[in-house]
Amino acid sequence: MSKIALITGATSGIGRATAVAFAKEGINLIVTGRRVQLLSDLATELEEEYHINVLTLPFDVRVLSQVEQYLCNLPEEWKKIDILVNNAGLAVGLDPVNSGLVEDWERMIDTNIKGILYVSRIVSGLMIKAGDGGHIINIGSIAGKSVYPNGNVYCATKHAVDALSRAMSMDLFKHKIRVSQVSPGAVETEFSNVRFKGDIERASGVYKGFIPLSPSDVADVILFVVKAPSHVNISDVVVMPSAQASATMIDRED
Repeated sequence: MSKIALITGATSGIGRATAVAFAKEGINLIVTGRRVQLLSDLATELEEEYHINVLTLPFDVRVLSQVEQYLCNLPEEWKKIDILVNNAGLAVGLDPVNSGLVEDWERMIDTNIKGILYVSRIVSGLMIKAGDGGHIINIGSIAGKSVYPNGNVYCATKHAVDALSRAMSMDLFKHKIRVSQVSPGAVETEFSNVRFKGDIERASGVYKGFIPLSPSDVADVILFVVKAPSHVNISDVVVMPSAQASATMIDRED
């Protein structure tokens, strides 16, 4: 029987690339996101090209009632989730703490921390009930390993992901559930466009002068983590472009 993986934030970037990587391995998918048409298009593409089954769940991880509505009422054949990829996350704004917007802070906290908690609580419960173990992969960030100017709240949320990943592993290892974290450096996705609220020129400047990671680069790492033998847990991976040495150090061409 094929495995089932649930991927949050699957409509673009790392989440979408991970869905494709898993589909190539014959893993059936539950994909979530807020953009209904993009979810539908992804499901059609993966089902037609890779002949897997895909269940789309259009909910916002920030809203507990939506998470519960969809994940507590899964069809019976979709309840045995083997892999959870907590990918949904974002950065909004790049301001010092004295002038940051509270609504930006709340959006990051609600998505990057509460979203992981809401989804993991239910899915880990399903894994425990099934009794066959499981694997939870949290997508962190280099911002969860160090901080940088004006990254205050985003860095704080990703440090929380780092701590949660380690604490979840302690809570769940007795149930044979592995918990891993994959923390990328600069990846060219919608990330900067969201951070700068649609300022395409400013967003594109983030990736000028060097080759950033692509979403598929990170998806390859996630797949490698998932494919480790059951007695092996790759608990924490930091992956960065060769041109990046830290959150703030990037070797750009003149």
